[in-house]
Amino acid sequence: MAVPLRDVAGKVAFVTGSSSGIGLGIARALFEAGMKVVLSYRTKEHLEEAMKHFGTDRERVHAVELDVTNPASVEAAVSDAIRVFGKVHLLVNNAGVYAMGPLSEATRSDLDWMMSVNLGGVFNCVEAFLPHLRAHGEGAQIVTTASMWGLYAVDSAAIYCASKAAAIMMMEVLRGELAPMNIGVSVFCPGAVFSRGWNSSRNRPAESSDLKRGAAKSKLVEGEAAMRKLRDSGALMDPLEAGRIVLEGVRNNYWYILSHPEYEEVIRERGEALLASLPTGASAPEARVTIEKSTLRNLGYSIERDRRRCLAGADRE
Repeated sequence: MAVPLRDVAGKVAFVTGSSSGIGLGIARALFEAGMKVVLSYRTKEHLEEAMKHFGTDRERVHAVELDVTNPASVEAAVSDAIRVFGKVHLLVNNAGVYAMGPLSEATRSDLDWMMSVNLGGVFNCVEAFLPHLRAHGEGAQIVTTASMWGLYAVDSAAIYCASKAAAIMMMEVLRGELAPMNIGVSVFCPGAVFSRGWNSSRNRPAESSDLKRGAAKSKLVEGEAAMRKLRDSGALMDPLEAGRIVLEGVRNNYWYILSHPEYEEVIRERGEALLASLPTGASAPEARVTIEKSTLRNLGYSIERDRRRCLAGADRE
């Protein structure tokens, strides 16, 4: 298994949505490891607060305003990062938005907004950065922040879950495509980490608004206050801890970077429910199997499974 960025010191990382929350935690961990880091932001006040974490060594930090839903904004950010640091070796697609409520009460604008950021933003960044990652030939890694909620269904979070599940699948397919180019692909699925994502409607475009927006925004603000209480009680992972978990994943080219062991049961139950739903007592016609043969297996799953089991066994010895 190739590990393009085992040695990250001196390399350049671009982290979207990194002026607060998980993105800032990732940026700080990468900076601690000796990387040059490009932060992207939407809220100036958050950036000013974020920069305090990088001390006086500002030569290794650069900030750029970025709207990941706007391809022109992403292209400009790529050019700016290369202008400042020369190259980019690690792309972290972290920017994301969140809103919660029953699907029966959701609007098309809710769907368009979350999908445009959580999935469309990932695509825009991959499309813009990939030619550069291939061209410099020094090895690279793409990490996308999804969510544990993209691995199973959560009540009143249908659109968010769908957007994160789609991002996971996009990265799973992309990993196989880019492996021969010495570009690793990872998907980070965090559990409960303190983040400003609970107040992400502050950047919701005006054209995405509807009559329910005011009430939804108020609930999100209250949600952020509740998140702060949970963080202070120790119930939420600190973003820097999450960032260090991502760093380990980059250094090992892990396919899946999972941070919270307490989600094992629900993930296992979903997998078992799928397996239990396969037809029994019947065999597939040979002609159909022949046609489907090229898509019936993805060796990457068994390779990653066996590699992680081997690494886990070595850790226990």
